[in-house]
Amino acid sequence: MENVPCTMKAWIYGQHGKPEDVLKLKSDVVVPELKEDQVLVKVMASGLNPVDNKRMLGIFVQAECPFPTVPGYDVAGVVVKVGSQAKNLKVGDEVYGNIHEKALDHPKQYGTLAEYTAVEERLLAPKPKNLSFAEASSLPVAIGTAFEGLQRCEFTAGQSILVLGGAGGVGSMVIQLAKHVFGASRVVATASTGKLELLRNLGADLAVDYTKENFEDLPEKFDVVYDCVGQCERAVKAMKEGGKVVTVSGSVTVPAFKFIVTSNGADLEKLNPYLESGKVKAIIDPKGIYPFSQTLEGLAYVDTGRVAGKVVIHPVQQDN
Repeated sequence: MENVPCTMKAWIYGQHGKPEDVLKLKSDVVVPELKEDQVLVKVMASGLNPVDNKRMLGIFVQAECPFPTVPGYDVAGVVVKVGSQAKNLKVGDEVYGNIHEKALDHPKQYGTLAEYTAVEERLLAPKPKNLSFAEASSLPVAIGTAFEGLQRCEFTAGQSILVLGGAGGVGSMVIQLAKHVFGASRVVATASTGKLELLRNLGADLAVDYTKENFEDLPEKFDVVYDCVGQCERAVKAMKEGGKVVTVSGSVTVPAFKFIVTSNGADLEKLNPYLESGKVKAIIDPKGIYPFSQTLEGLAYVDTGRVAGKVVIHPVQQDN
């Protein structure tokens, strides 16, 4: 068994504010205690999400964990210790997952932007064998959100879908899952001019440049509209009669609905064969890999809203 230290390096904040003002790298943060149903993961890579910045700013203050807080949802790493009730994972297993079961309902105090993180075994899945730790860490929140949204819409083979914000973290997964897992008959997606080729490569039948045309003026309507950008009012105009609109951002226009992802290792395990076969790919922005020491720069890039796919922190572990 690996000799786990008592303290670790972690990014941590003790009050709400802009990341550059409140988030600090400390080397004396106590390694989290394990609960019975948890495992301790040595973090090899951590994916960043827009919610990390929003939580730090205090947008979700009514359902927050106590300070000081280590941010981060997505992890890929190696199990170094198992709780007494953990049944499936063992020391040495390579895993990935979103460590917060309910994304915005009292998430854990100690997230994944640290050398170690404690997480319930049921929230993790074996890391796909063909993916690097960096690639695996880019997936859990994005692919989990995409999968849960499509399930909630009861999306089925032969249906059509419009994806708003198809080049982002969630959108790039919705396109791939709709096409290669759910069997969509037609996938249309929006992005800016420079990202249209990415949409086509992911499986979109039609890539719409939102800087040049309005998606609601397209001659076709869709069984499902998946809104990843917060344009719900326009999204409902693009659905077929009796269709569905799901949004993960912004305000909701009837009959659309909004949800916040629930982490679930079993869903990741269901999707692993599609990842291992290469049908579904991890999408990391060309400028999207930052070392642990440059986490602030990574969060600032996420905050631009211009990321293609995901931003990840790798490597996390230092050899010193």
